[in-house]
Amino acid sequence: MIPRTIENLLKKLARQYPVITVTGPRQSGKTTLCRAAFPKMPYVSLEAHDIRSFAMDDPRGFLAQYSGGAILDEIQRAPELPSYIQTLVDEDPAPGRFILTGSQQLEMTNVVSQSLAGRTTLLKLLPFSIDELGPRRLPKSLDEVLLTGFYPRIHDRGLDPVRTLADYFETYVERDLRQLAHLRDLSLFTRFVKLCAGRVGNLCNLQGLAADTGVSHTTARAWMRLLEACYVVFLLPPWYRNVSRRLIKSPKLYFYDVGLATHLLGIETPEQVSRDPLRGALFENLIVLECLKHRYHRGQRSNLTFFRDVKGNEIDLVIEEGREVFPIEVKSGATVPGDAGRGFESFERLAGPFPRGSAVVYGGDRPEKRTDRSFVPWRDLHDLLNGLSGTSGGNSP
Repeated sequence: MIPRTIENLLKKLARQYPVITVTGPRQSGKTTLCRAAFPKMPYVSLEAHDIRSFAMDDPRGFLAQYSGGAILDEIQRAPELPSYIQTLVDEDPAPGRFILTGSQQLEMTNVVSQSLAGRTTLLKLLPFSIDELGPRRLPKSLDEVLLTGFYPRIHDRGLDPVRTLADYFETYVERDLRQLAHLRDLSLFTRFVKLCAGRVGNLCNLQGLAADTGVSHTTARAWMRLLEACYVVFLLPPWYRNVSRRLIKSPKLYFYDVGLATHLLGIETPEQVSRDPLRGALFENLIVLECLKHRYHRGQRSNLTFFRDVKGNEIDLVIEEGREVFPIEVKSGATVPGDAGRGFESFERLAGPFPRGSAVVYGGDRPEKRTDRSFVPWRDLHDLLNGLSGTSGGNSP
């Protein structure tokens, strides 16, 4: 198993809370993480129909088998079970009794808030980060990284990313999400998801997506919420300190895994990635999600936004630390870019000075420092983030 940054935090919290809840995308490594962290705990998958039926038909009898605790995988498949877990941990609040996992964050949040409030803490596990893979396991070129993505099975088992991502889309997005959305026409939903990939790094325009898909605005909004809830797409909110007519209010659209976005664009080789007009947007997706992983895998909430005004001045990523902001521009080129100062200057007029400086993360290999701005190679992104948060690199190999 490739060590995960979040593992030490998971073990620490299991000494403090009777229930730990771990959510994240399908195949992000939740099961592997929990079983490795707690090897002596019984493991139960609620994906299995017979086990799920037992848990739903006789929850007390089911849980009686695990009086000492257990890892319960995909808990949202038995939504009544947490109410019975609540009773057990109220009677015996010993820490670390139950480890729950799930891949649908809205259902999981509802379950936790209704049944286990005050009894559990919530962690989010995304696919591998650049930092977790490390230089030995990370694909050699940036284009290979954008093609491969970060789902653990691809890296753990050396699988072909094109085939694996195609299987992932077919078995999860087309099958499981189809059932959740009660779809009559799968082709329209598939088209919608692929159109989302074509708009990666852009403002989320639901009206345009609905029109291009051939569905109503209401349907497009429901589908987008479903993709968010199931950790397929991530919507980055805009920065604002005071409500201003000069600022864009729509979020930007990204995928939780850049490899899945690349697959949905029909790209199958690193050479195709290098020539694709959306390569810059895919690189931006990579960097934004790496920053999100850095937060989530340390048990923190997202503090990420972006800045854009109606004149088109933009900062790709704004990291907020209290009242201070740290702006980051993202450039996919392999050469240290020019200063790209217009966006920084416009943002500084609204946000005030940047006490901790600013950065441009780019697709090359050579770090450079100019006055108050750092030019950071993409492989060194987590060093930058560690410096901002005052943390070390975690469990990287």
